[in-house]
This record gives sequence, structure tokens and C-alpha cells, in this order.
Amino acid sequence: MRALVQRVTTAAVEVDGAEVARISPPEHGQGLLVLLGVGHDDDPIGAANLARRVWRLRILDDEKSASDVDAPILVVSQFTLMADTRKSRRPSWSAAAPRTVAEPLVDAFGTALRELGATVEVGRFGEHMRVSLINDGPVTVLLEG
Repeated sequence: MRALVQRVTTAAVEVDGAEVARISPPEHGQGLLVLLGVGHDDDPIGAANLARRVWRLRILDDEKSASDVDAPILVVSQFTLMADTRKSRRPSWSAAAPRTVAEPLVDAFGTALRELGATVEVGRFGEHMRVSLINDGPVTVLLEG
């Protein structure tokens, strides 16, 4: 499982022109946008562990974590994070788990964040999403687990 975590001042997801998820931290606040890729060997325990790492990741101002300041989190499934580009210009998506495996694990990741106390919004799995964000810093970190 891979989580590309971005520190944001706002982030939103649209599907078919309609907004389906948004985080807007309080004025001058920060939140996290998490692009989440799921592989074949990932499981619910790994999803919970990665959620805990994201929740405690100290990338907000003053080396704080989302757990320190109750920062909101927007989770967007993104199978393209599992791309393998080592052999050609055309990415291989074979490392990405199929929907039957990935969708429940994206849900488990969001649930684990909520159980930790996070305010979580989630995009729509398998849909063509338009993700907008204001990356603050910019700060972007890749977590694998």
C-alpha cells in the first residue's frame, strides 16, 4: 500500500461535475490529502497501520501531526500509485490490486483514521475524479507499508 500525503490548505473531489468530498481546515489551518494505492498483498492490518502513520506524520506547521491539531483528511483512491515504469515509457498497472481487493482496503483505511479520531472525507472509488487542492509548502511525502 502506498500513500502519497500532501499538506494542503484545502482539497476537494468532483465526480461528473458535482463535488463529492471537501476538506477546508479552519482559517490558516492545514489538512492532508492522501492519494492511496493498494497492491495485491495488502490487507486490513496494513491499512490500519498505514492510517496510524498518516495520522501521526509530523508534516504540518511546527512539526505537528494531524493528530496534534485535529487536521481533516481527504482520502482519494489512486491505483496509478502502483505503476511500474522501470521497463518502458508505458506504465504497468499489474501491481495494483483489483477492485474487489482494493475498494474494501480503501474503506478500511478511512475507517481506521476515523477510529483514531480523524475527520475524514473520501473520494469515490473507481470513478473519474477531478481533485483540486492547494498544496501548502509544498509538502508531499510518500509512505509505503
